Amino acid sequence: MKAHDGIYLDGAWRPASGQDVIEVVDPVDEQVIGRVPAAGADDVDAAVRAARAALPRWAATPPAGRAARLAALRDVLTARKDEIAETVTAELGSPLAFSQAVHAAVPIAVAASYAELAASHAFEEKIGNSTVFHEPIGVVGAITPWNYPLHQIVAKVAPALAAGCTVVLKPAEDTPLTAQLFAEAVHEAGVPAGVFNLVTGLGPVAGQALAEHPGVDLVSFTGSTAVGRRIAATAGAAVKKAALELGGKSANVILPSADLARAVNVGVANVMSNSGQTCSAWTRMLVHRDRYDEAVALAAAAAAKYADRIGPVVNARQRDRVRGYIDQGVAEGARLVAGGPGSPREQGYFVRPTVFADVTPDMTIAQEEIFGPVLCLLRYEDEEDALRIANGTVYGLAGAVWAGDEAEAVAFARRMDTGQVDINGGRFNPLAPFGGYKQSGVGRELGAHGLAEYLQTKSLQF
Repeated sequence: MKAHDGIYLDGAWRPASGQDVIEVVDPVDEQVIGRVPAAGADDVDAAVRAARAALPRWAATPPAGRAARLAALRDVLTARKDEIAETVTAELGSPLAFSQAVHAAVPIAVAASYAELAASHAFEEKIGNSTVFHEPIGVVGAITPWNYPLHQIVAKVAPALAAGCTVVLKPAEDTPLTAQLFAEAVHEAGVPAGVFNLVTGLGPVAGQALAEHPGVDLVSFTGSTAVGRRIAATAGAAVKKAALELGGKSANVILPSADLARAVNVGVANVMSNSGQTCSAWTRMLVHRDRYDEAVALAAAAAAKYADRIGPVVNARQRDRVRGYIDQGVAEGARLVAGGPGSPREQGYFVRPTVFADVTPDMTIAQEEIFGPVLCLLRYEDEEDALRIANGTVYGLAGAVWAGDEAEAVAFARRMDTGQVDINGGRFNPLAPFGGYKQSGVGRELGAHGLAEYLQTKSLQF
């Protein structure tokens, strides 16, 4: 798609206040494929004012009317799914097949779910002699990451619109073309002017201005824990709500009774998907000592198949960061069994699919989020040891448990300090709440629980 040279403000594309631009780079060939405005604080202020002005009318729109606009948005995204996939592939470097199956298809499913929820949700309920109303929280400042650019946008904007909120979106600077395409879809779907606004810009400038703006009632952020802390502090000082979906270091626990080959192969695929740039990826594989060597061999063989199948990471900074973790893993004594330092290609931001064995829980690569195609295998002695290792990080976003008996897997999963656990390869559910424990965030996305983040309650007593 052709990049817009303006911001989407109050239902139209308008020039930004300054002349600064962001260059969008294809991570496969390192060529500039577009330029978008680097919006400043004045642009954010204008967008928030537009959202604030549009709020009363949109909040008063009956749920059926909001559902109709979301259904129209779902239809536009469906009609443009090929363009979405191509745009994500150009910006993020994701293989086209993955962009089609995940980056384009999942946001459409999420948009569809909120079209249905907007029409069916109980925004009013009776409790004794009270009537309780669930009302929109107000203007939402949405700050989204680059790793799943459209999904993360839809997962915030769709429930906000379903709730009756208005939105100002600041997308990641690495993937702004996908955000512009989404703004086009919102416009085509007939969402009223001012209800959705887009400002492309840098995090420390536009993102910070949005988080700090007194006209924003809720900041919804997905990204690093470090930035999440700053946003939480800013929101706390203003006594406003912050919904935070942050980092992860998820454990994939393979109990002795599991189908080891299936668990390992699915686990490797999970880590390598999207070039490892997934906050919920199962980057720590925990295997009982009696089956550990077999698991290492299986993981190394599985990872080798991805050498020519995964795309690059998003930019040079991320490539160097991931390579730094690989070097640190070697320096701390972990054993490389696949991949390793260096690049498989002369051009592009590529990282080798990497598997470490003999990783101990205290190693840096077992504690910190790498955000690249790097898997750590850890051995455990017994179930209590596995639980200690699984829960032994500051994160608690996702995880997996494998066992021959489903009840055994469920019992273990219930003891994990994490927000979402897949049992024996359970499928993604766009209606299930997604979010973390501990430093993985505050709040939930997707489904009815995601909708609730954008609502506040009022009770009338009779």
